[in-house]
Amino acid sequence: MMKYLIAGLGNIGDEYAATRHNIGFRIVDHYAAQKQTTFIDGRYGFTAHLRVKNAEIVLLKPSTFMNLSGMAVRYWLQKENIPTDNLLVIADDLNLPFGTLRLRMKGSDGGHNGLKNIESCLLTQSYSRLRFGIGSEFHKGGQIDFVLGQMSEQENSIISDKLPVTDEIITSFCLQGIERTMNLYNKK
Repeated sequence: MMKYLIAGLGNIGDEYAATRHNIGFRIVDHYAAQKQTTFIDGRYGFTAHLRVKNAEIVLLKPSTFMNLSGMAVRYWLQKENIPTDNLLVIADDLNLPFGTLRLRMKGSDGGHNGLKNIESCLLTQSYSRLRFGIGSEFHKGGQIDFVLGQMSEQENSIISDKLPVTDEIITSFCLQGIERTMNLYNKK
């Protein structure tokens, strides 16, 4: 049986729950709810374990705060004996229009501190990531306030519409692999 780590990035705490930077948490929370599993508090994060067909899936919400996400990802990869090829990181992305989903096998951190720390801890850029576009509708110098800002009703509505697709992407990644999943979903 193949094992996978699906890491949704975000910041713990109620003040961050509805922010753009916490889309990764929101996506793995939705997936866990659809699969009727719950997260438990563990070292460096909250995890949920489940099976989908022949895949054993560990969902992770790091409790290290965004800038130290790599510590949690590295720890859970090692603890669960999961190869980096079976890692999918889910994060927000300022470089994509709001609601755009982009799946990649590797790449730069794109200025995202969570991805930067993961790259630093894993010593590679070669890990799969699902980026959820949050746009860049902010004034010069307003990036931090924007990513940590509360979302509008319209943005929340767009996310709700995309959550079933992100569920499909996670399942497809685990059952069909990154290349087939990219072919299926990057065209949409």
